[in-house]
Amino acid sequence: MPRILVDADACPVKDEIYRVAARRRTPVVLVSNSYLRTPPDAPVELVVVGDGFDAADDRIVELAGADAVVVTADILLAERCLKAGASVLAPTGKPFTVDSIGAQVATRAILADLRAGGEQIGGPAPFAKADRSRFLQALDQVLVKLERSRP
Repeated sequence: MPRILVDADACPVKDEIYRVAARRRTPVVLVSNSYLRTPPDAPVELVVVGDGFDAADDRIVELAGADAVVVTADILLAERCLKAGASVLAPTGKPFTVDSIGAQVATRAILADLRAGGEQIGGPAPFAKADRSRFLQALDQVLVKLERSRP
């Protein structure tokens, strides 16, 4: 059965994930560095990890596999989850893919170098209502695809 793994500490679409999970009866695992309130009407498990560097990321990768949809904005975590065979979505609904992740990692590295050199560069666009809608549609599509590919 497909499941949804969430990099939960800064995820702006947790409520949307809960709604989809309740409707589709899809289990959700929230991985966080601290306690988060979870809804009683959705199949949600909270995994609280230590505050060690990349502790949440490491736990998500351990749980990731071909039956998982990982929700994260972290490009390096997305790359690790893709290597583990998971489907990966950004909270904006944009899928991370094996074909695109290399360019995204390289762009991230270039921007980090520019910031380290003192360059003033903008961050990501503000999260918008259209992003929520796009995310809901993308999450449904990925879950349907995973359900259809089950033996």
